[in-house]
Amino acid sequence: MLKELHPRHWHKPQIPPVRDQVIFWALAMVGVIGDLWSKAAVFKALGPNDKIDLIPGFLRFITALNDGAAFSMARGKQPFLVTVSIVAWIVILGVFYWNRHHTRLTLIALGMFAGGILGNLYDRMFNEGLVRDFIDVYIGTHHWPTFNVADSLLCIAVGLLMIASLFHPHPQEKAEASDQT
Repeated sequence: MLKELHPRHWHKPQIPPVRDQVIFWALAMVGVIGDLWSKAAVFKALGPNDKIDLIPGFLRFITALNDGAAFSMARGKQPFLVTVSIVAWIVILGVFYWNRHHTRLTLIALGMFAGGILGNLYDRMFNEGLVRDFIDVYIGTHHWPTFNVADSLLCIAVGLLMIASLFHPHPQEKAEASDQT
């Protein structure tokens, strides 16, 4: 996937095949709807100091509002974070529409990226710049930063892109490798 970003792999924009459209847009919409629904459900069910233990000593739902990005970076910089999210969304669409060589794994990752970006962008734009987080993973007193479904989609998408890059070389690279042998 990272190699797919290189302009030599880009072509004139075109509508991807129906199969690719279905994978990308279905995952994007399920991702953003799942993220926004889960945030609304948890924040409706829990008060500011309430919690629901799902796996005691490891996983619970709490309510937390984040005015930054991952690990609270860029706290309080809503215009910057909205701009970064919009640019990321445009890049994802660009990769989807301008590159014709997508593996199924790459399409899945792009759809998950789209859903994650849009879920958190919605909060930044329509929730006073605050992203609603609720998943609290912890061991004893050590807590991972609270996150949400959109954050999970983004992390899984990065992992899938890494796997796709390692195990599914670009079709043109396969041809070049076979020509060299």
